Amino acid sequence: MYPLNRNRRLRQNAAIRDLVRENHLTADDFILPLFVVAGENVKEEIASMPNYYRYSLDALEKEVKDVWELGIKSVLLFVKVEQSEKDNTGEAATDDNGLMQKAIKVVKKATPKMLVMTDVALDPFSSLGHDGIIENGKVLNDESVVALAKMALSHAKAGADFVAPSDMMDGRILAMRTLLEDEGFFNTGIMSYSAKYASAFYGPFRDALDSAPVDVKDVPKNKKSYQMDPANRKEAITESLTDIDEGADIIMVKPGLCYLDIVRDLANTVDVPVAVYQVSGEYAMLKAAAEKGWLDYDAVLLEQLMAIKRAGASMIATYFAKDAVRLLKK
Repeated sequence: MYPLNRNRRLRQNAAIRDLVRENHLTADDFILPLFVVAGENVKEEIASMPNYYRYSLDALEKEVKDVWELGIKSVLLFVKVEQSEKDNTGEAATDDNGLMQKAIKVVKKATPKMLVMTDVALDPFSSLGHDGIIENGKVLNDESVVALAKMALSHAKAGADFVAPSDMMDGRILAMRTLLEDEGFFNTGIMSYSAKYASAFYGPFRDALDSAPVDVKDVPKNKKSYQMDPANRKEAITESLTDIDEGADIIMVKPGLCYLDIVRDLANTVDVPVAVYQVSGEYAMLKAAAEKGWLDYDAVLLEQLMAIKRAGASMIATYFAKDAVRLLKK
């Protein structure tokens, strides 16, 4: 005798599958990372991220208008600065006339309703390629936090809606929140990279911004002294709860697919939105496999994004955002 309950009844046609679907993807789920460079009329492809580009400010203006028309309402800005502007303290990061500050203003002028998030980290501005100030072979925490807080404030002054500290220094959320409040930026949000792992998936991103640690004496060869150990799970909860207590509005898990257990843990634990960053290595792998004809690009990118959403993500920062929205419109 067949069972009275046949689970396939709820899968037998598209109408019923759509009706009982537990999770949905829309354009509202996505944050689009954008890379900005100096110059004019620049749209240069990133070699390790096929079909992804760095934009000069004039090209950025056109891009964000196109993105807004597509239906994407949030961008996360990163800058690639000239080597001459880099030092060990990241002083150029707080320049009111700096590339990031100009980029924020360009986006806000071109698309006033676009939610502008900004990367707060010293590594693009560091001559040594680290997220903090180096002294005697060590990454200094407290001195780096002071610099990062000033950087966040400069972004807020330029018009950023959210600052997104990606450094993983201890206490930086409290320092930023306190300084923003003291300066009257009560409504500037903080999306904290609370569970950012010392991952091998960041390689193409570091190519995009020229922000990898330099190989010289007395400079740490990697970022393992401040980014999290991929073996650790409970630590992500500790880090995230600390950031929330210090004033973070959104917490983030980075990378995405290899850390979906962490996403679910946090979604079950915290009451603030949980963001996920689907990183450059994840993008590059699918692009490479698709170019070889080994994977169906469209199907796999939507499956990956749905897996992240199903794990508990409230929003997803992804290089696939534009392609995903176009596919969803079909």
